[in-house]
Amino acid sequence: MNAATIASWMREINASVRAERDHLVQLDAAIGDGDHGTNMTRGFEAVVLALGQALDADPESPPGKLLILAGRTLVSTVGGASGPLWGSALRSGGRVLGDQGSFDGAQLVEVLAAALASVKDLGTAAVGDKTMVDALEPAVEKLRARLTDGATVEDALEGAAAAAEAGMRSTIPIQARKGRASYLGERSVGHQDPGATSTALVIRALQKAVVYQNR
Repeated sequence: MNAATIASWMREINASVRAERDHLVQLDAAIGDGDHGTNMTRGFEAVVLALGQALDADPESPPGKLLILAGRTLVSTVGGASGPLWGSALRSGGRVLGDQGSFDGAQLVEVLAAALASVKDLGTAAVGDKTMVDALEPAVEKLRARLTDGATVEDALEGAAAAAEAGMRSTIPIQARKGRASYLGERSVGHQDPGATSTALVIRALQKAVVYQNR
C-alpha cells in the first residue's frame, strides 16, 4: 500500500458520503443539527481536490503526508464535530507513517489505532456512548485480530468493515452520552448515530480502495 492507496481511499469516501448524504442528513436531523451529510460531503470533496493537487505537484508524495493534508483540509472546511474529529484522526494516522513510501497491514492497524486514540481523546468518548467510536473501535480491533490470525489485508479489511457496520447498528438501541444527541436523553434511543454511520462508510471505503488497487 502506498500514496495511491490513500488517494483511492479518499475518493471512495467522497463517493460514499455523497451517495449517502441525504441519509446522513436524515439521521442527524433526528438527534443532531441535521448537517452531518452536508458537512462530510463538502469536506471530502475538498480532500480529493487537495490530494489531487498535491500529487500533481509531487507524484512521490508519501502516504503519511497525504493523510496529514487530508486531515488539515477537513479541519479547515468542515463545521460541527466531524471536521475536528476526522481531521485529528487522519493527521494522527499520517504521523505514524512519517515519510515512508509504503506501508503494510500491520502499519495500517497502527494508523487506524492512532486515529481511534485521537478521536477518543478529543471527543472523550468510549464504546457505548453512541458516537463514531462505536464503529471505529470494533473495526480496528477486528483488523488487528484478523491480521494476527494470518488473514490477507483484503480479508482483514472485509472483517473490519463488517465490524464497523455492526457497531453502527449497535447505536440504535442505546442512549447517547456524548455530543449534541446526549441533550435528548432517552429520546435519542431508537436512532442510529450519524457519526457511526459515516465512520462505517469510511472503513468500507478503505476496504474497497485496497481491493481495487490489488486487482
